[in-house]
Amino acid sequence: MALALESRTPFQKLYRLEAGTPWERLRRTAAEFFEAVGVPGTKNEEWRFTSLREFAEHEFAPAEPRDWDGRYGSADPIEVRDAIRLVVVDGVYRPDASSSDLPDGLIVGPWSETKDDPAWRRFGTIVQMDRHPFAALNTACFVEPILVRVAAGATMERPIHLAFVSQRSDAPRAIFPRVLVVVGENAEAKLLETHSGSGAYFTAPVSEVFVDQSGRLEHTKVQQDSLDAFHIGHVRATQEAGSVYSSNAVSFGARLSRNDIDIWLGGEHTETWLNGAYMAFGEQLTDSHTRLDHAMPNCHSFQVYKGILGGAGAGVFNGKIYVHPDAQKTDAKQTNKALLLSPQATVNTKPQLEIFADDVKCTHGATVGQLEAESLFYLRSRGIGLAEAQAILTYAFLAEVLEKISLEEVRTALERVVFRQVAQVEPMPEE
Repeated sequence: MALALESRTPFQKLYRLEAGTPWERLRRTAAEFFEAVGVPGTKNEEWRFTSLREFAEHEFAPAEPRDWDGRYGSADPIEVRDAIRLVVVDGVYRPDASSSDLPDGLIVGPWSETKDDPAWRRFGTIVQMDRHPFAALNTACFVEPILVRVAAGATMERPIHLAFVSQRSDAPRAIFPRVLVVVGENAEAKLLETHSGSGAYFTAPVSEVFVDQSGRLEHTKVQQDSLDAFHIGHVRATQEAGSVYSSNAVSFGARLSRNDIDIWLGGEHTETWLNGAYMAFGEQLTDSHTRLDHAMPNCHSFQVYKGILGGAGAGVFNGKIYVHPDAQKTDAKQTNKALLLSPQATVNTKPQLEIFADDVKCTHGATVGQLEAESLFYLRSRGIGLAEAQAILTYAFLAEVLEKISLEEVRTALERVVFRQVAQVEPMPEE
């Protein structure tokens, strides 16, 4: 049982526990669990470096459906021209802003439009609420879940873009996006998930992902929420034999953000890629937690997370690789690197290995440092100013992760964000 803060946010008014609804039992179980656990405090090891005391002092109102002005609330909104778009504003699906021309083999839409699809039997079975209290809170409070299902054998030539938008409001709101993603046997797709908004709000998105045998999914999540927002998200994926799941997690926005990614490698010869890029400037705090459960033999996972911290920004990375007794021939690699651009910036990194099999190859490492003086000198000697030289080297540091995103328009938009953010950081004094 997690230790909770003495002062809790009164979330009860946000619960949706109406009798006779499709998820009544699931919601009540989730609400009971969250009531028992509450908002975790820093005595909880999983939240040791991320204090939610300020968050817990807020009182959030439920987000109500209203007109949308078409704005995404981001200085660099991400638009992929040929994407299949699903737009969710303040937690409510917007068919008027979403794509209707769907290719064969793809089912997308809210539960009310897709409720007869057999994929819904997996809903609520993938996420682990007992380990993630905010996933339980999401389950008790979401408005209507979204389904993305790729039929067996289908290859999606167009990417699927799930755009979650939070509008400015007079009072802070709480928003609970919920997604179920099912990729069928021998199917392939690219899913882009973006989060943006204006004003003060709290968003707790949850994505449940199932990749069937020999399926392939590239899942890119970009968090560009308002700098007055709190973002606490969770992705839980299950992979079957021979599948490939690639996660690109980018966290650039929000006053406080937390992104948990848990992967269950449940079949032989699965392959998992976790790529992460995070930035925190001013007084931002960003926290990335990952867990890879190698449950079967002959599986491979590769993880690279990189962070840039400036001003009084703070970063947290906790990556766990758990190798179960039956997972012989596991090959798992994990790397976390952080770049500090100011003396006040901080990062706490904790790579973890728990291995219960004897025939494995597992490595992990973490480094924290500043820009190399020799590289700066090289650029300065060629007439490049100090601020520009630092911006170039900072982008090059993140490029290893951003280049893993196959969607060019997404990479370009993120490049602009990196250069703009770094340009606002006062250059480190030359020695």
